[in-house]
Amino acid sequence: MNFLTLFGIEFKKIKHSKICLILFAATIILWIPSVFHSDLNFQMQAEGISPEHNFFIQGFMGMSWFMFPAGMVVCTVLLSQTERTNHGILKMLALPLHTAKLCLAKFTVLLVLAAVQMLLMTGMYYISAAICQTVHHYSFMLPLQFVAKETGILFLSAIPMLAVFYMLSVCIRTPVFSIGIGLASIVPSVLMINTKIWFAYPPSYPLFVITSEYGKLAENLNTAQVKFLPWLPAAVIITITALCTSCLCFGQAERR
Repeated sequence: MNFLTLFGIEFKKIKHSKICLILFAATIILWIPSVFHSDLNFQMQAEGISPEHNFFIQGFMGMSWFMFPAGMVVCTVLLSQTERTNHGILKMLALPLHTAKLCLAKFTVLLVLAAVQMLLMTGMYYISAAICQTVHHYSFMLPLQFVAKETGILFLSAIPMLAVFYMLSVCIRTPVFSIGIGLASIVPSVLMINTKIWFAYPPSYPLFVITSEYGKLAENLNTAQVKFLPWLPAAVIITITALCTSCLCFGQAERR
């Protein structure tokens, strides 16, 4: 059974789940405060950032710090539970397939879900910006090229974090513990982005990236900027290590 076939099977398993509904609801909840408090974007003269850029950054900052990582923690656990419910993992392992391929297929589904949430986030941004534009008679909409670039960078920066969360869901069989540890790991991100070793903590990557962009857009605000060294090597090592660990541990308990 090849990888694409496995990916198709795994993707079908989540079609009737509540994962996409959870991602959609989380995106709506995130933008509601931004719409209701949109007038605050006109009070950012001290930072030297335009209202439309502040509206975008604040919304995406809230997503990158908590809503997006928390949604992905829940998704990883739900993906694992689709196999453990009714002993589905035993049925899959009985097939002539390599467990590492199955493990990576599920991780690829997680990447697709992350991309879906990014698309939902972008769509809700434009809807929210249109609402605020109608209320304040001021254009809050930024060019699609700018928004797409920032969204793409956020997605790429989140891959190591997703690999770590996926590893936790594979290695920790109890859903409560897996979700608890995953959510607890999100909180220190605010502290880690202000240290010199932020690159060693994957959950802080998306927040660091969007905070760095905030510093570029706000003339009077200085924030640490992204440096590919040592970030990129660290991110690659963490991602590979987490995925290798996941592949080694995947299905081990069920094979005993």
